[in-house]
Amino acid sequence: MSVLVLRLAGPLQSWGASSRFTRRTTESAPTKSGVVGLLAAAAGIERGDDERLAPLAALRFGVRIDQPGTRIRDFQTAHHGVTGTSMPLSERFYLADAVFVAAVEGDHALLSELHAALHAPAYPPFLGRRSCPPAEPLVLQLHEHADGIEDVLRTTPWQAADWYRRRHRPPDHLTVLREASGGESIETADLLRDQPVSFDAGRRLHAPRTVVTDPVPVPIPAGGDPRYAHDPFTALDSLEEESA
Repeated sequence: MSVLVLRLAGPLQSWGASSRFTRRTTESAPTKSGVVGLLAAAAGIERGDDERLAPLAALRFGVRIDQPGTRIRDFQTAHHGVTGTSMPLSERFYLADAVFVAAVEGDHALLSELHAALHAPAYPPFLGRRSCPPAEPLVLQLHEHADGIEDVLRTTPWQAADWYRRRHRPPDHLTVLREASGGESIETADLLRDQPVSFDAGRRLHAPRTVVTDPVPVPIPAGGDPRYAHDPFTALDSLEEESA
């Protein structure tokens, strides 16, 4: 079993699962449909090619919220390209300054192809919407022999931005949203309609997916990390450098 791990970070992200008409919402974490769409774009899979999409949609998916970000709202206007008449005002929601660790689990050969595609994508990847490009390289690691996304999401080091770590103490735990494994007994789970079936522009189809929520300890390296330590003289040092 192999697991491909991604770091999803950018100024804006938007992961809609139930957006309709003029109100385009975002979930609090990346959706499976959004991440599979990102991988499919990198691999050059066209929107109507459901046959090539199916193996990607069958990958087991999980995501960890490392930096929740801030939900913001934007109003957008548009005009009809032919008549010039005004279109309805639309609301679009985004996550600003968020960071997530996403993982897909499956066949090593397929994940190796996706790993290579992300380094030389056929189409530019984006974080939910075309207006949301990633700020940094997406790939963290490809684990060839892994115990599953549970273990990988529990042990991958905390990926919050440096500025966020300086301003915030490590939380008590991080939240993992993952698909249940086969035969797992689930007491509490949610249904999210983000299992991609087809990305065809004329008949986009998504099925419901069972999502399990797990709290995991913040994976900080043994011995701590100096970025987490509070130094009361840091502000004074900065003032001295500015006045020098």
